[in-house]
Amino acid sequence: MLLAIHPKNPEPRKIQMVVDRLKAGGVVICPTDTVYAYVCSAMHSRAIEQVTRLKGAKPGKADLSLICRNLSQLSLYSRHVGTPAFRIMKRALPGPYTFIVPASGEIPKMFKSNKRTVGIRVPDHPIALALVEALDGPLVAASVHGQDPIMHHTTDPEIIESELGHQVDLVIDGGTGGVVGSTVIDLSGDEPVVLRDGMGPLEGLL
Repeated sequence: MLLAIHPKNPEPRKIQMVVDRLKAGGVVICPTDTVYAYVCSAMHSRAIEQVTRLKGAKPGKADLSLICRNLSQLSLYSRHVGTPAFRIMKRALPGPYTFIVPASGEIPKMFKSNKRTVGIRVPDHPIALALVEALDGPLVAASVHGQDPIMHHTTDPEIIESELGHQVDLVIDGGTGGVVGSTVIDLSGDEPVVLRDGMGPLEGLL
């Protein structure tokens, strides 16, 4: 099913429709400020396992991250983050960045793994932020890769629906997606380490 939602002013009724699916354990394909992503409620272990399978990874091994609505929510899922790291995140978020931070005790239970770190996102996209606000909890997310061997990410939600719609509960049409992933920065050590130079600029951030 393809559901069109306004990318700048998401309709509350449609956001609630998606949230109802997520609360029931569904998996949805959603736009972010970078690429389209598989998302599910962090409270549903079976949905997280489904996202893992969709990524073609073994349980506990998939490159999953959490979409939070703000830094306050982020703090529930990470252990103590030092002042320098917090300042970096405050400058960057919301925005096209994924920050790797030390995981709180909630993360191993959530992902059923021994993960000591977790990727955290606060995307600058009204639909994604409206979903985590209405859900009142984080989303587990993983980027969608299309079937085109040349284009790494599929940007057209109608193509995403035709290729992947049968594998998920819902595909959100929030307009054309991006082709570049988030910039990934590891803040779990003493110094920040750039793991991937993506859409988020590094100049003036670190």
